[in-house]
This record gives sequence, C-alpha cells and structure tokens, in this order.
Amino acid sequence: MKYANFFGYSDIDPYKVIRVVSEKCLEVQEMIAKLDEVAFKPEFVTGGFSAICVNQYEQKWNIESDVNGRVIRIRLGKDGVWKDRDGRKFGLSDQPCKFYDYNF
Repeated sequence: MKYANFFGYSDIDPYKVIRVVSEKCLEVQEMIAKLDEVAFKPEFVTGGFSAICVNQYEQKWNIESDVNGRVIRIRLGKDGVWKDRDGRKFGLSDQPCKFYDYNF
C-alpha cells in the first residue's frame, strides 16, 4: 500500500508511505489536499445544529505530496490497527483519501 489515511472521527486526512521501517512499522508523511471548488460546492439546508450539508459525499479533492509535510511513524498493533504514538488510527490504501465532515 502506498498511502495511510488518518481517520479523525468522521474526517479523513491523507498521508503517503515514505519508508517501510519493518513489517509492523511505517514512516508516513502528511499530504496536501485542496478542495476542488469548481467540482464541488457544499449545499446546506436547515436542520441539525444549524444546517446540514446534503451533498457532502460528493466532495472532490486535489491531493499531492508535500515534501515539507510532517513525518510520523505508525505501528501495527495486536488488534490489527495501524496507529501513531498518540493512538490515532490509520488505514492503509492504494489511493489517498480526504474527507471533511460538514455536518459535525
């Protein structure tokens, strides 16, 4: 897998695997994700706390490597989940993924 996507509750942020330290340890680097404002414009309706984004699952992001991005190590736990030293969870993938939850 080339990417590790960080799952922050309902948001997802892309990281790139830059080094395999061992079979249970990877170094990953933050990537740049910019919302494609031409392809996606959030649509809100009244509801929830103040409004609900009805088309948030149609988000389009332009994702690219960031040579200045923060580098961290993630490790595979006994539970089969990749985590950093703070316990933040990551999922390995062949594609980088970015998602912003407008309804949170």
